[in-house]
Amino acid sequence: MKNLVTAVLIFLVLTVITGLVYPLLVTGIAQAVFPHQANGSLIVQNGKAVGSELIGQPFAGPRYFWGRPSATTPPYNAASSTGSNLGPTNPDLIKRVKGDVERIQKAHPGKGPVPVDLVTTSGSGLDPHISPAAAFYQVDRVAAARGLAPAAVRRLVDQHVEGRWLGLIGEPRVNVLEVNLELDRLAGAR
Repeated sequence: MKNLVTAVLIFLVLTVITGLVYPLLVTGIAQAVFPHQANGSLIVQNGKAVGSELIGQPFAGPRYFWGRPSATTPPYNAASSTGSNLGPTNPDLIKRVKGDVERIQKAHPGKGPVPVDLVTTSGSGLDPHISPAAAFYQVDRVAAARGLAPAAVRRLVDQHVEGRWLGLIGEPRVNVLEVNLELDRLAGAR
């Protein structure tokens, strides 16, 4: 009986510590030190949440920069974060990538090879970033569709290039949502 009482007490104490105290402590620290990230890194415009800077958004049409394809269903669904399990020789994957390459080349005539991140999904299927090369590849299309000078759109992309973390880790990248929202702000200011 003594062992049973000890086991139940240990269970209750550990349940309180790991199920209540620890989550509250970590949440409190996150709110104090990283409040923007702890609250989902939401971008708010005119009092309305328009998306998270950490989750890709589906943008279509010539007026917007396009992000990476999403492997989630529906696209960019954070509740079903998953990569694709299709291997590089899978006929379905090859067909999708070829179709994406053709669509992107048609929208950007004469631009040359399509940057690989515009036709391949990220590991999570939710990546909000593209490479600077993929963003610059799209500048002329976006500028023409919005009636802006390509140099102005190129400068906007330059301003949104995020460098390597601590100058060492990762690759330079561009957050598609942030650039597209900035373009919309510019259009509203004109």
